[in-house]
Amino acid sequence: MDFDPITRPLTDAEARAEAQRIIEANFRPETPVRHIPTSFRDDTPLPDYGTTPPVHQDDRRIVPAWAAGIAVASIGVGAGITGIGCGAWLVLQGLASVTLYGVLMVTLPFAGLAMVATAIGGAISKARSAVTKNVYEAPAVQNTQINNTSHQRGMFSRTRNDIR
Repeated sequence: MDFDPITRPLTDAEARAEAQRIIEANFRPETPVRHIPTSFRDDTPLPDYGTTPPVHQDDRRIVPAWAAGIAVASIGVGAGITGIGCGAWLVLQGLASVTLYGVLMVTLPFAGLAMVATAIGGAISKARSAVTKNVYEAPAVQNTQINNTSHQRGMFSRTRNDIR
């Protein structure tokens, strides 16, 4: 039913029919969605003993196996490269913002630890070198025989002096 509302208004019967058509077109119930089962029940009887024989399952993949493997590998490589890139960016950002005060503040605890370690080492060294007087009551023998060996290989050499 064609009408032109500008040239003539609708009659009551035409308006009722047009309203009914609009309501039916826009508010009708949707067609039900057909549900596809996602599982399969195998009702074949099981053997009395032993393992169950395998059941054939159709392969309905859309993508071939080699393409899926390449996709997974490329995702892994991309994630790894992204992680390396983020790490490099963080390191370079840190190096770009280095100031003298920043370097001094970072190295100050290490310098303090080195100073404490040196002081402890000096104290232990002084404690070990206690003064002792050894009195020898046997005759002293002076041996003046010197065994000198020298080895040269390439551009390195080694000389060893043994006093016996």
